[in-house]
Order: sequence, then structure tokens, then C-alpha cells
Amino acid sequence: MKTEKEQVVCNLKSIRKASGLSQSELAERVGVKRQAVYDMETGRYVPNTALALRIAKELGCRVETLFALDDSEDEKPITLVEKAEGASARVSVASVRDRLVAYPLDGKWLLNDGFQAADGLLSPDSGRVQLLHSGRIEKKVLLLGCDPAFAILGARASMRSADVAVQCRFASSRLALERVATGCAHIAGTHLHNLPTVESNLSFARKMLPGAKAMVVAFSFFEEGLMVAPGNPRRICSVVDLAREGTRMVNREPGAALRTLLDERLAQVGISGDSIQGYDKLVPSHNLCAQMVAFHMADAALGLRAVAAAYGLDFVPMEAVRCDLVIPSDFLDLPAVKVLLDILQTRSLRDELSALPGYESSCTGKVIGEVS
Repeated sequence: MKTEKEQVVCNLKSIRKASGLSQSELAERVGVKRQAVYDMETGRYVPNTALALRIAKELGCRVETLFALDDSEDEKPITLVEKAEGASARVSVASVRDRLVAYPLDGKWLLNDGFQAADGLLSPDSGRVQLLHSGRIEKKVLLLGCDPAFAILGARASMRSADVAVQCRFASSRLALERVATGCAHIAGTHLHNLPTVESNLSFARKMLPGAKAMVVAFSFFEEGLMVAPGNPRRICSVVDLAREGTRMVNREPGAALRTLLDERLAQVGISGDSIQGYDKLVPSHNLCAQMVAFHMADAALGLRAVAAAYGLDFVPMEAVRCDLVIPSDFLDLPAVKVLLDILQTRSLRDELSALPGYESSCTGKVIGEVS
């Protein structure tokens, strides 16, 4: 049987904001503490009848508009960010600026230990979703990026507080920032390599988030390059060797930081992508790139030293880069973001990151700059 807390949907936050009131101002007007307003808006507390009537009167609306019974079978409007396959696709749902956004639970979520639980089922051709459990959606922040160590950050956030969640989905640096710019994610991870006088991640974030305010915080520092078969039988030592006859590679999509690095290195030595077998064969993640090499379907693939080690592959380094988190300023007060920022300052996280092959963590938690 559902509890009262689970049965009631609270629309107080959006109505309060539309009225131009802060939580503290509303709390003072209706005779409660600010924490009580926060607890109502996050679903932790359902007010009694008298308090609900006072709030409705203060905001000029009906009690039924503020608080309504939730039926999990009801379908709710959703923004499907990426295409979902199937008549009733399983989706992960997050609330970004009071809008529900959904991503299909495809291979970018799939872990080796099984499937992830869905937040909802997408109704085909309707733009709506049947929520399976809505309680955790408001507690979740969505982090897009391609550093596999983001999973460690998400796990530590869950261990720190049961009331928050950091959910990670694989995306290139460019795609992650595009999703944040369009309000389809909370945080973007980006790892462009720095030029002598330019903080590339900060510069790129300013370009991709025009007119926005955001904070850029360092997360990790890792080696990236070419993943090759055990023992490196093709004797691949640099990007020059990719053009050798009979050498097969798989590439990342345009916009991926590693693809940008590869193209710059090829241009420096005057090699065209047309001269490399497999240059146009695109693979969408580090793990899939490593699998192509491990299954002898390619001789070289772009990836991280840590990923190569996980698959028992050899590695040819190209660059050591810093991965940063780009967090819009209006998300900095979200409980999950606060927990995440606290974790970035812990010694235990830095120690664990440094234990990964090719990782270094002295920069972790450092504020790189601001987008404004």
C-alpha cells in the first residue's frame, strides 16, 4: 500500500516561483520555517489541511492545484532527448528546470552486471511517459560525458546521501555541452587538451553555452591514446603507423575530444584520414572501441589507458588531458550537486582515481574558471 507521501504530487515549487517568492518569504507569510517549504517541495512532507489552505490563499490558487493525488499509471508529458526503439521503450527520466527529460535505456547505460531500473515506460508516438516511480526523479542530476570514472563519482554520491543521485550517461564532450545548453542535462564532462595559452575546456564551454553562467571544476587527469592488441603485434607506435598497409582502426565521431586530438596529430604529420583503413568506421564509446580490438575486429582504436587495461590491451599514449565538469550556476544549489562538489574535495576520491591506470588526481576539485 502506498504511503500518503507517495500518493501526493506537490506543485508548490513551480507556483511559488511564478509568484516571485523565495522559500523563506513564503515560509514567513504562512507561519512555518523555510525547511518546511523545502520539505514540501521535495516530497518529504505533506502539509495538514490548515497549512495547505494558508499556502493556497497566499499564492492565489486552489489547494488541488498545489497538491494532487499521484497515480503512477497516469502518463506525463516528457521530452525524449534521443530516439528510443520499440513500442514501449524503457527510459531514464530526470527533471531539468522543472521539465521532465528522458533518455532510452540503451547501451550507453548498460553495465556488465545487468540492466538498470527504468524510471518510466515511453508511450509510442505520444510524447508522454508512464512513470514507474517518481520519488527519485527530483533527487537526480544527470551527468553526461565520457570519463568512465564518472561512475565512481555517482556511486560515492549515493553512498554519501540516500536523498540524492548522480546518474551518468556516455556522451562526447561536444554532445554533453550541447545537451546542457538545451536543458537536457545538468552537468557536462569535457576533456579537450589544452593549448599553451588556452584553457581549452573553459574556452569550449564558453563557446557552447553563450549567454549562460556556469562553473568549471576539474575532475580528473588521464592518459588517452591508441588501444592496441596485447603485445602490439602491428608495432603501432604513433598515428603515423595507422596509415601502414593492412592496419585497421576504428574511430570516434566528430565532436569527441579524442577524435579532435587524432585529427590534429594527423594534420601535423601530413596524413589524410582517407589513407587510413577504418578511419570512417565510427564507434560511439571507449568500451566499444576496446571490444573491437579485443575481438580482433580492429588493430587500433581510440581510448584511455584505464579502459585498455580493463580489457587486457596494450596502449600507445598520445596525450594526458584534464577532464572538467561544467555546471550551470542555477544548478549549484541542487542537493545532489552540493554533495557532488563536496565529494570532489575528499582525499578518498583522489586516492581512488589515482589507483586507476593512467589517472592522476592532484587537480580534482579545483575551480578552473567561470562561464559568464
